Amino acid sequence: MNVIKIGVVMDPIENINTKKDSSFAMMLAAQKKNWEVHYIRPQDLYIYNSKVHSCSTKISLEDNPVKWYQTHGEQDSAIDFFDVILMRLDPPFNMDYIYVTYLLELAEKDGVLVANKAASIRDANEKLSTTLFPQCCVPNLVSSQKERLKAFIQKHNDVILKPLDGMGGASIFRVRSDDPNLNVIIETLTDNGHKMTMAQQFIPEIKQGDKRILLIDGEAVPFALARIPGKGETRGNLAAGGSAKGQPLTDRDRWICEQVGPSLKAKGLIFVGIDVIGDYLTEINVTSPTCIRELDAEFGLDIATDLLNVIETRLTA
Repeated sequence: MNVIKIGVVMDPIENINTKKDSSFAMMLAAQKKNWEVHYIRPQDLYIYNSKVHSCSTKISLEDNPVKWYQTHGEQDSAIDFFDVILMRLDPPFNMDYIYVTYLLELAEKDGVLVANKAASIRDANEKLSTTLFPQCCVPNLVSSQKERLKAFIQKHNDVILKPLDGMGGASIFRVRSDDPNLNVIIETLTDNGHKMTMAQQFIPEIKQGDKRILLIDGEAVPFALARIPGKGETRGNLAAGGSAKGQPLTDRDRWICEQVGPSLKAKGLIFVGIDVIGDYLTEINVTSPTCIRELDAEFGLDIATDLLNVIETRLTA
């Protein structure tokens, strides 16, 4: 095979935190494998005469927090210039995001391997997807109706409410049945009954951390990153001020991965981050999962290379 050309669709590369950015880890690993690495902004994807094109920037990378990339000219071409496209845009999962998945789905028809598979990203809401595996979940409800949500909270008393399209711990509320702000919280999250909201029974083990477990082609990385809430917090998200501590997977963690892994693989979701609190699955992250850099540093792993090896196998098959 000729030199593999990889395009990475991502948020502005000049703004990333190299210490934590998983897309950066993937690009470094691609460079180490002597792949040709290109950076693609979402607005640089376009359709011309019914064929997807991109205006990409060839880059080289250095694991240097001050100057981590250099550009080497632009390439305006049909999308099948690339062998593989990594879809690494962060939410919000709005219509612009969905339009990008449509273009990448067309790219797949032109023979480009897209990871994760465009249609599966579009179909796999990161909150709702957990309900496909009820054996792994706490009691939950998805509704836009205030009285239905209040009845669920009354029954379970201590509940997490969260929007279906959020990330990084944004707009997540822990509520009890006697919360004086309960009505306004539900009204805000549901936009007065117009937006679906997820309710999950509160899991006290959040004190030990919200575990991020990475799966590559359905197989779990053997260590999790437990994101531990700060004082006075119930959210472990690093973006919400949580601290991180790596730990080996438990038997229950591995069992959960065995439940969800085959389905993820079958849908072309090659790189996924699931969230587990205590013994329960809470989210399935398919858009731009993170925590590669932290786990690599703590346990001497090379998760991004493991991912690219799977991709290379698919390309050569």
